[in-house]
Amino acid sequence: MKTNLLLFFSIVSLLTSCNGQTTDKKNNSNAFVNGDTVKELGSNIMVVYQDQKNVYWFGSWETGVYRYDGKKLINYTTKHGLPNNRIDEIQQDASGALYFTSLYPKPTIVKFDGNTFKTLAPIPSNDWQLKATDLWFKHTYDLENYVYRYDGTTLHQLQLPKPPNLPNPFGVYSIYKDIKGNIWFGTNPVGVCRYDGKSFDWITEEDVTEFRNEGANGVRSITEDKNGDFWFNTENRYRVYDSLTLNSNTFYTRHEGIGSLDGQKTSGLNEYLSTVKDNTDNLWFVTYRNGVWKYDGTKITHYAVLDNSQDITLFSIYKDNNGNLWLGTHENGAYTFNGQTFEKFNP
Repeated sequence: MKTNLLLFFSIVSLLTSCNGQTTDKKNNSNAFVNGDTVKELGSNIMVVYQDQKNVYWFGSWETGVYRYDGKKLINYTTKHGLPNNRIDEIQQDASGALYFTSLYPKPTIVKFDGNTFKTLAPIPSNDWQLKATDLWFKHTYDLENYVYRYDGTTLHQLQLPKPPNLPNPFGVYSIYKDIKGNIWFGTNPVGVCRYDGKSFDWITEEDVTEFRNEGANGVRSITEDKNGDFWFNTENRYRVYDSLTLNSNTFYTRHEGIGSLDGQKTSGLNEYLSTVKDNTDNLWFVTYRNGVWKYDGTKITHYAVLDNSQDITLFSIYKDNNGNLWLGTHENGAYTFNGQTFEKFNP
């Protein structure tokens, strides 16, 4: 009888292990919450991200997030634990956990450890710090001057101080960490702010935007070039100084950068949506409906991004771990650069 019972429990244990119910997921790098295996990305892919294990993640404003490991494409939506199906940003911490940000209808930050989706609860705070391991998240739509700093334990809801003489509320459209570790906040509609761990310095909207008395597009992109100058989705570049170097009330000077990229004295490319610096220090600029432009410091090159010979609407550009360039689009999935042109990505 004892022998039969022992054999029975051994068989049950083996079957349970085989169907994955008692697998130690923490020690199994391939164990992920079950999503839907799909054959292709959705048409709306706004953000592309590659994690520490070189797995790609594609965020949509309509159909959640996709995971692609080179073999299988998996889609996660509200059905699998996401609070909503809009993904605006993807980040990863040092431990490998992923964070999916949705900015609408309200800012929501979800931590994904591979097993579960956990929505982080923000705590109102005035604990402004600069730590290398912290993650920063933006707050766009409510125009309440908020940003979020996550230290691995607490999601600090911080209120960015208003710039002098500009009392209007604003939203934070972009966040960028420079090579010195300072954090930059691109806003709408009051310009860009740098936090160096001690103080806040502003370059106001009047000196950032190319639009005059026509509303504000917001600072949607911040990039530092090979010379240490900054680009705030305008044609100009900004040279930044410490307070001891420049004897002025401002901490920057504004210089002509790429001129008029389209070869005309127009504002056609004064407000691009996204930019990135590639591995050879070229700057790449994404426009809404006029393709991608590369600037090598001397000349510019235009790359049309087409579908059926028609320009498509673009949203973002991303450089992966190997230096490959990716585009997020509103209606045409994801595109990748093959060295000559941008072509649609098909898993």
